[in-house]
Amino acid sequence: MNIGIIGAGHIGGALTRRLSALGHKVFVANSRGPETLADLARETGATPVSIHEAARNGEIVIVTIPEKNIAELPRDLFVGVSDDVIVIDTGNYYPQQRDGRIDGIEEGATESRWVSQQLGRPVVKTFNNIYADHLLRHGKPAGTPGRIALPVAGDDSESKATVIKLLNELGFDGVDAGTIDESWKQQPGTPVYGTDFDADGLKKALSQASKERKPEWRATQAGSTRA
Repeated sequence: MNIGIIGAGHIGGALTRRLSALGHKVFVANSRGPETLADLARETGATPVSIHEAARNGEIVIVTIPEKNIAELPRDLFVGVSDDVIVIDTGNYYPQQRDGRIDGIEEGATESRWVSQQLGRPVVKTFNNIYADHLLRHGKPAGTPGRIALPVAGDDSESKATVIKLLNELGFDGVDAGTIDESWKQQPGTPVYGTDFDADGLKKALSQASKERKPEWRATQAGSTRA
C-alpha cells in the first residue's frame, strides 16, 4: 500500500519505520522540506517528498503534526485528492503545554472534528493515545495475550475497518471508538490516553471517559491563536 505521512516527529518517525519495514511504500514529508529527511530515508527506504506530494501519493495519508500547525497547512492540500483516500489524524490538543488557545476546540469541537474542518476532509482518529516508542517496539502478533489495543474513531465504517486492518499489521488490536464527534473519549486526560490497555480494557476505559475537558487540558487565557 502507498502511505503518505505528513510529519516526521516522534509518531511520524515511528510510523515511517514500522510501515516501511512491513513493505508499504511510504512517502514522508515535513515542514522543512524533503532534503531534511535524508537520514530517515536512508534508514527506512521511505521516499522524502513535499507536503503536497505526501497528500497525493497515499491510499492512506497520516497527518501527524502539532495541533497548532494544522491551520498552517496549505488550504489546497487535499484539493483533487480522491475521496477514497483515507486521512488519519493522530493529533492532540495541548493548549498549555504547546499549542496555545484554539477557539474551535475550546468552544466544544472535538480535536479531530476541528482538524477535519481545517483540512476540508473527513478524518479517522487513531495513534493519538500511544507513546511513540511503544508504537515502534510493542506490536505483537494477533491473539497474543495483553496485545495493546488502540481506539479508532471516524464517521465512515469502511475507512475505520481499513485502518483497523493496518493496526493489526502493525501489531495492535483496533477498537471502534465511535464517530469523530465521539473521539473526545480518547483525547488527553481521558482514561485511555497514554495507556497500553488490551481490547477489553480499552473498551472499559472508553466507557468511563468524561466529556468535560480537565483544566490542565484547557487554555488558561482569553484570546485566540487559531480559529
